Amino acid sequence: MKAIILIGGEATRLRPLTCNTPKAMVPVLNTPFLEHVIHYLGQHQVREIVLTLSRSQESIQSYFGDGSQFGVRLNYTIEDTPLGTAGAVKNAGKYLDETFLVLNGDIFTDLDITAMIQLHRHRNAKVTIALTPVDDPTSYGLVETNARNRITRFLEKPKPSEITTNMINAGTYILEADVLTHIPPQTNFSFERGLFPLLLRQGEPVFAYPSSAYWIDIGTPEKYLQLNRDLLSGKSSSHTPPAERLIGKQSQIHPTARIKGQVVIGDNCTIGQQVKLTGPVVIGSGCAIQPGAIIEDSVIWHKVQIGQRAVVRNSIIANNCHLHPDCCVTDGSLLSDNVIVNSGCQLKPASKIWPGTLVQADT
Repeated sequence: MKAIILIGGEATRLRPLTCNTPKAMVPVLNTPFLEHVIHYLGQHQVREIVLTLSRSQESIQSYFGDGSQFGVRLNYTIEDTPLGTAGAVKNAGKYLDETFLVLNGDIFTDLDITAMIQLHRHRNAKVTIALTPVDDPTSYGLVETNARNRITRFLEKPKPSEITTNMINAGTYILEADVLTHIPPQTNFSFERGLFPLLLRQGEPVFAYPSSAYWIDIGTPEKYLQLNRDLLSGKSSSHTPPAERLIGKQSQIHPTARIKGQVVIGDNCTIGQQVKLTGPVVIGSGCAIQPGAIIEDSVIWHKVQIGQRAVVRNSIIANNCHLHPDCCVTDGSLLSDNVIVNSGCQLKPASKIWPGTLVQADT
């Protein structure tokens, strides 16, 4: 079966982390997020994938190429203007001549796609939509079904008084190719508000596939950080957690450094004297952690320098940042690429620092 992964969005919720890095390329355990998704599809024998890109995402095509290095065949479509979820699939129509799978590009899941495909075919469905339970459906698309799991209503981002179920649209669909005829070409058109309600009104067989498998939307920094934690702790059945300490090639760790919990260290890193790493922690390649620094529950991208006695806690630091000695970055702070934090600076909780910023005083 062919699959389409929708990755053309602007990832505004993840900014400033995604100012220079497409959401599909943000590192998860030091591997681009999209690479994890492609591996997951390969586990379900999906070998041909279409990636829907915007003009600003050339780095994705450069990294993945034709897909052969990852065991798949990749094709690409480019959107000059945003086309929405369904419009992006319509734009890839030349690749779609049979039943196909669609995934939102910010979802990580253990959903059993193979079983979902089998059920779709057994029901002779036009569309099958994966559903997942959440504690608070108000930020998602609520989906109501009957006793046979045939979908009866969609309600996008319901008010608390409108909630009738905790099952939401999980961003994974199986569609028959002829459904594309209902999508206008080169038009911003969505599955959630456009195509799926239209098919219901026409009486087409649209079914749900409920699943309690691991599922997370990484569209926010909090969820992105949570995914790294979850994979380190083994919450995903499709991903084998690394050993308690996973240390990359040519990395040097001083004997006095103290490492506790699940920690991943990339290639060519230096961990200095009396450094404290308390997992879950992910440190990218080419990083230098100077003596006495403390890092807890954080994700550090590539080529980052953490100065002596600096503290990083529950935060995300992007590429090529430099934290000078005795500074403190904590409580959900986000540093985009090429940020410099001067010595002794104490960032306020949940700070968002944009690319290339020089932080000279407490902020």
